[in-house]
Amino acid sequence: MTATEPNAARTAVAEATATARPDTAAVTEPRDVVRRYFAALAAGDQQVVWDSWAEDGSCWYGGDLPISGTWQGRDQVVNGFLATAFAHLDPEREIGIRVTNVFGEGEQVLVEWDSWATGRTGRAYRENNIGVFTVRAGRIVSMREYADTQHWERALVA
Repeated sequence: MTATEPNAARTAVAEATATARPDTAAVTEPRDVVRRYFAALAAGDQQVVWDSWAEDGSCWYGGDLPISGTWQGRDQVVNGFLATAFAHLDPEREIGIRVTNVFGEGEQVLVEWDSWATGRTGRAYRENNIGVFTVRAGRIVSMREYADTQHWERALVA
């Protein structure tokens, strides 16, 4: 999946309060920025996903997977990290994400979410994730994501 390619087969669940597409520039409260980002991921709204990240934003994912490591810059986060993750999912099957908790103080936001899909491997993927986000001036400047990397590999890597 690229930053501009829609995922027509996506069926996803977003928080009820995040179903409307707010004006990206108007949302600056860190928790709201992160909620908007997850709603955009769930809806497949690539423009809002792109706009949610600072130009020099970074993303870190642990383990030894195709998505592991540090992805530096908005282009690498969206067209590298996210695109690589979504490339392992079967676009003809349900892909879902549901935020379960959001905690924030200042520019730091911790999010818990559930995600599910079927890998291109044909195996089921169901994950509980935690991400620590830093938001400044209405944009995500960093994210560290923690999940069961062994499950990711078993379900999504052939």
